[in-house]
Amino acid sequence: MEEELHLLNDLALILISAGVMTLIFKKLKQPLVLGYIVAGFLVGPHFDFFPTVIEEASVAEWSEIGIIFLLFALGLEFSFKKLFSVGSTAFITAGCEILLTFSIGALAGYLMGWTMIESIFLGGMLSMSSTTIVIKAFDDLKLKGEKFADISLVVLIIQDLVAILMLVLLPTIATGKNFEGTEMIFSILKMVFFLVLWFLIGIYVFPTFFKRSKKLMNDETLLIISVGLCFGMVTLATFTGFSSAFGAFIMGSILGETVEGEHIEHNLKSIKDLFGAIFFVSVGMMVDPKILAEYWLPILILSLITIFGKTLVSAFGVMIAGKNIKTALQTGFSLAQVGEFAFIIAGLGNSLGVMDSYIYPVIVAVSVITTFTTPYGIRLASPIANVIEKRLPQKIKDKLDRYAQRQNSVNLESDWKKLIKYYAVRIIIYGIILTAIFLAAVKWLYPFMNDKLSDLHPILIGIINFLITVLVMAPFLRGLMVQKKDIRPTVLKLWNDSRFNRGGIVAFTLLRYFIATGFITLALFKTFNWNAWVIILIAIGLVIILVLSSRTLKRFSRIEQQFITNLNSKANEENENKPIRKGFNENFKEHDIELTPYIVPTTSELVGFKIKELNLRQRFGINIVKIDRGKRHINLPSGDERIFPGDRILTIGTEKQKSKFTEFMKQQEILDAQLIERQEDDDNSNVSLESFVIEEKSPLNNKSLKDCGARDLGCMIVGIDRGMESIMNPDPSFVFETDDVVWVVGNKSDIQKLCYHE
Repeated sequence: MEEELHLLNDLALILISAGVMTLIFKKLKQPLVLGYIVAGFLVGPHFDFFPTVIEEASVAEWSEIGIIFLLFALGLEFSFKKLFSVGSTAFITAGCEILLTFSIGALAGYLMGWTMIESIFLGGMLSMSSTTIVIKAFDDLKLKGEKFADISLVVLIIQDLVAILMLVLLPTIATGKNFEGTEMIFSILKMVFFLVLWFLIGIYVFPTFFKRSKKLMNDETLLIISVGLCFGMVTLATFTGFSSAFGAFIMGSILGETVEGEHIEHNLKSIKDLFGAIFFVSVGMMVDPKILAEYWLPILILSLITIFGKTLVSAFGVMIAGKNIKTALQTGFSLAQVGEFAFIIAGLGNSLGVMDSYIYPVIVAVSVITTFTTPYGIRLASPIANVIEKRLPQKIKDKLDRYAQRQNSVNLESDWKKLIKYYAVRIIIYGIILTAIFLAAVKWLYPFMNDKLSDLHPILIGIINFLITVLVMAPFLRGLMVQKKDIRPTVLKLWNDSRFNRGGIVAFTLLRYFIATGFITLALFKTFNWNAWVIILIAIGLVIILVLSSRTLKRFSRIEQQFITNLNSKANEENENKPIRKGFNENFKEHDIELTPYIVPTTSELVGFKIKELNLRQRFGINIVKIDRGKRHINLPSGDERIFPGDRILTIGTEKQKSKFTEFMKQQEILDAQLIERQEDDDNSNVSLESFVIEEKSPLNNKSLKDCGARDLGCMIVGIDRGMESIMNPDPSFVFETDDVVWVVGNKSDIQKLCYHE
């Protein structure tokens, strides 16, 4: 009872001190996370002027729950679909940041006189940024949804995946065992296997579950079920060798794809804030002034490397990916801290006896210092970027702009690339599902059936086991072998284009059938001790039956259709509510194109003029794609449409063009942020952004933009990708060529008419 009171007293002390610091830091207009860390230092064991936390171990457990909720919330906001929507930028940035920071950290440790193993561990620790700190900083600074924030969060996720690999590989290096590449490959394959499997099962099960039980759920039930699923995945993740935080993130990303994702996030906010505060207070409790005083030089060196080194290498990665200086610096400063995985890596080094005991508190001190500096760095990124851009010579600016344009252009996929990508995705997805079914059958089904049916003949038991396994596998085996309608035109085109293509197409077809036969053969070998040739012939026969079975095809089609429906349920709902903005966010992510709404007041100089008379395209580079006038919505207004007082205009343009037009609007004092927000929510028109490729026989081929008839159909062509070049707002004299990718805004049916020239 006394211990329980100690814990209760500790929680009271933590929450009261955190609350007081929250008020102080809000008054000072500083990030709240810094207030939590200061509160932790004041109530920690190293500061005697205030009451001190007694049950530190219990607080550590509560803080672990805080990490789980923070990562769960991150998954809800940042799904796997969004992970890939940022393109290659985050992957290039993560690669540069991890490799270069690891190298710099290892070199710094070696130069400070640390052992080689300690230096390697140091490189691993410094290369890990803090997901929880960055999420909290973005929350406090209201930066979620910004481009650099999306990039930063994906980089952090990649870092967490790499950290898991480090926890597997570093003990092998530290203990002096022979390091084998196969061990790393196995770890990567294991991670990919569980990631894909959990995601596939989750997307197939949970959206359907929430949809069918929606009438039975209130906020309370939804919260209990979602938290229960989170803890269940945490347990499963730790059981399979991953971290609890990783499991929480996975479940968050799965639930984030459901239509209840935002609802769950809203219900979870208070719990996340509560346990998150305990976590950040626990970080502050680890600050030891004596360690800071004794090892001030290593702490200073490592802090400078983290703040400036990680900022520069991360910014370098972002710029390599083709982003501007502002986005690069914002991303770099966001990642300039040492994260929670560094504590785990340091603890691993201590437990293996390969690191001195002082290194752990040194890393904690560096983490706390860099946590303090992160919010200020994010705030300073834009002013610093503006200063750099002003002082850069024009030649360098032009080179950077040309490089960014080349990197952000759309690379047209060849037919072979499209076919290989299609087959690879299907083989990986269905291969993982079939592997999971086989392993589950061997581990659980066969022992269970052997025990329950022990009175039967072993061959009969084997037949029952095999039939159950194959019946479960059947739709996925068919999915592996089947060729969907959407890829058939590509296959036929390649087949007819050249006789040399036919060998490759046949090889891919045989490979899929061979893999399917292999899974059936494995199940037979595990069940029967028959001759190998007999088993192979039976497997081939079963594959032929599956190919010809219409019932199996129907089962597969139902399963795949249900999965696709679940996967796209949230996107379809968003698309219905915000079709224009949704289309641009998905399709023009890499083109730096933005939609911005404005309101036109009575005194505006735009009032009374026709759109073509305003020359907005020539003056600012922007186009008006929609006008809201009371209850009337004018999509893609013609040049003869006049601007009236109170009109809400929706514009399209690059970030620079938008900034230029926004400055013009600000001078007239007509920009209304609240109205912009409301406009985003009220965007319910049927206009969308689509793209199509100019084929050789297309009626648009060799026609000019002026003569293509887009305007007559109520469509606006806003961009063309030609090879490595992206052309925004093309001139009316622009002539289409074969393989041009045309980006057009308009009603879907009208765009289809334009594409096929109906």
